[in-house]
Amino acid sequence: MTQDQEHYIGVLDRRVERRNERREFFRAAFGAAAVVGGGISALSFGSMATAQSAPTDADVLNFALNLEYLEAQFYNYAVFGTGLPSAQLTGTGTQGAAIGGRKVTFTDPVVAQYAKEIAQDEVAHVAFLRTQLGASAVAQPAIDIGVTPTSAFSNAARAAGLIGAGAAFDVYANDENFLLGAFIFEDVGVTAYKGAAPLITNKTYLEAAAGILAVEAYHASLIRTVLYAKGVATPSLRTSADVISDARDSLDGSSDDDQGISPTTINGGLASNIAPLDANGLAHSRTTGQVLNIVYLNKAAVMMGGFFPAGVNGTITTSAAN
Repeated sequence: MTQDQEHYIGVLDRRVERRNERREFFRAAFGAAAVVGGGISALSFGSMATAQSAPTDADVLNFALNLEYLEAQFYNYAVFGTGLPSAQLTGTGTQGAAIGGRKVTFTDPVVAQYAKEIAQDEVAHVAFLRTQLGASAVAQPAIDIGVTPTSAFSNAARAAGLIGAGAAFDVYANDENFLLGAFIFEDVGVTAYKGAAPLITNKTYLEAAAGILAVEAYHASLIRTVLYAKGVATPSLRTSADVISDARDSLDGSSDDDQGISPTTINGGLASNIAPLDANGLAHSRTTGQVLNIVYLNKAAVMMGGFFPAGVNGTITTSAAN
């Protein structure tokens, strides 16, 4: 191991230590938010562990489709002011509506262009997965992308300390709030596809999932880069992204893998942290249960909550007990 590698690993270790106390705080905060924010059920389904231990390729792709519905609806509303077409919402399971989305009045033309590109990509992902799954594609479940004081975005922002009790976090109010809302999703999408890769047995489906993973990684990097650049002039924005990262980390288990965007010190100088990697330069993975912990905004084994108030459709539906 070179001296530079040893130094970098030391930097990562120190960052872990600094985040430990904040992570424990967020664990408690999210637990309280789950109770206050709508009585999310804490029912544990031990039998689901067996059902989820050997999912089929269709199960995995349908799990991904649920997440793509969420992202596509958020971005499509933010950019165009409308949701997905009704023909792209049908399928097996209970179909639900996406509530609360609206168009953002972007002031930064670059952010507006980025947002439009991502929206089009996410809509394409929904259409692609639905085509691959055919008649077995799940319907869009109920999705909460609203901005009321009890909405998923507000509960997430409140648990992260961005807003106070009874306040609402409006992700459609301005460019910066939109970017923070996007930041909640994008890193999760990357880790979800990477974590799902070993579960897919068909090489054709695996290649398709890898293609979506690559695009999600581009999206995540884009959002992180813009937040980082804007945070140079507005440190509070960068801090907001960091506490969202810590809040995600508090939900998905004891490991401390999630990373914010604040710069780190390497060899006496500052370096950006656009790509959240481990000491080997690899992206992190999340299990399906860990992904659901974050989108359900709950660290218990539950089947609904947060951005999916009635749960997701398909066979992989339960978050992990952490």
